[in-house]
Amino acid sequence: MYSIYHFFKHLVDHKNTFFIEDKLEDFPFDEEMLSCKNKGQFPDLIIKTNSSSNELFTGGEFVELKDSKSYTVSSFNSTIPSGQKHIDKIIKGDSSKIKKEMEKNDENVDFLPVREIYYLIRGKHEKNIKVVLVHGSFFETIQTNQLIGQSFEKVLEERLQEENLNIDPKLKETLVNIFSEQENFSKVRDIKKASVKLRFRIMTEVKPEGNILNSKQYPEIKDNTINLIVPCHEEKDEKLIIKRFSTLNLMQVKKRFKVKHHLNGYFLVFQIDLGT
Repeated sequence: MYSIYHFFKHLVDHKNTFFIEDKLEDFPFDEEMLSCKNKGQFPDLIIKTNSSSNELFTGGEFVELKDSKSYTVSSFNSTIPSGQKHIDKIIKGDSSKIKKEMEKNDENVDFLPVREIYYLIRGKHEKNIKVVLVHGSFFETIQTNQLIGQSFEKVLEERLQEENLNIDPKLKETLVNIFSEQENFSKVRDIKKASVKLRFRIMTEVKPEGNILNSKQYPEIKDNTINLIVPCHEEKDEKLIIKRFSTLNLMQVKKRFKVKHHLNGYFLVFQIDLGT
């Protein structure tokens, strides 16, 4: 059986390793559980899918690794954090390295077009650490295209003010909409007579409201714990999450509680002491 829940159980079974390994990417992940390891490119890990008859677990989640030497979430390079992503966004054609590796592991790439995204985050403070496996919607409080579009709109407004210029509101809206897709920035641009090529790179930094490691913002996430954090906005969500988690029979779970995101509602947390 493969899913983010089973992945979490594997992390718990090897929890002491979080104190030992210098790099999070060196953690002994269960290769049998993964359809792809993709070092240096989003996503770092892809969990295998289950059969279509499995109603409780589909599997197939993307996992991105985030390691930090402090209780801050390290920057997201190139890929803006989100809760879901269409697999076509990361597989570009039949020559895709990710596609080839998934197929090598007997994975049907098209079986689950939209994948859930989780971030495995480790933060350090003195001799203490915090580990969270958190759903990407924790960082996605507005849609990605809105984030990019409104950021571009700010740049446009600043330049117009600096040059003391005005443009037609409809033209402004059109420009903002045109530059709201991340793919527009990810391509390398080859300009005639230029000796270099140019590619704009988007970097995303977490604000205090979204820093799950911040003890002042989220005191419930204790030192030396590992936490699974799943969106829980309705009662039916909570029941399904608990049903899924109960299949793992993780006796180490001492705490289950909800944490309120300052901008994005409630998330259900399963917390386990790491020990030393």
